[in-house]
Amino acid sequence: MPHLSIEYSRNLEARLDMPGFLRVLRDAAVATGVFPPAGIRVRAFAADHVLIADGDPKHGFIDISVRLRGGRSPEDKARATAAIFAAAEAFCAQDLAANSLMLSLEMRDIDPELSPKTSSIRRFLPKDMQA
Repeated sequence: MPHLSIEYSRNLEARLDMPGFLRVLRDAAVATGVFPPAGIRVRAFAADHVLIADGDPKHGFIDISVRLRGGRSPEDKARATAAIFAAAEAFCAQDLAANSLMLSLEMRDIDPELSPKTSSIRRFLPKDMQA
């Protein structure tokens, strides 16, 4: 059950296709084989008020937080982190080359003992996504 939460500076909406960015991250997470597709949740929140570095309003940022239930090996988490970040970096490559953009990602575990879950989503997904 990975949660991908993206916080970004609102000025990026004029420079990047944010819904497309979410799809790319979701697809990268699925492609790792580390996360069950039915559990992936990707969402983004624009920051209306930001002050980056020297305060130039052209600066932008994207901060990706990946939270997942404990139990995956350190190797799987490292591989998934690298794959998701590589997908994000590739999606943003043109903007990184032409503009001031800070891109970051952090993955962390959620303690399953302290995070109860329930879901009916699998009943509503195509068969190939019910894993």
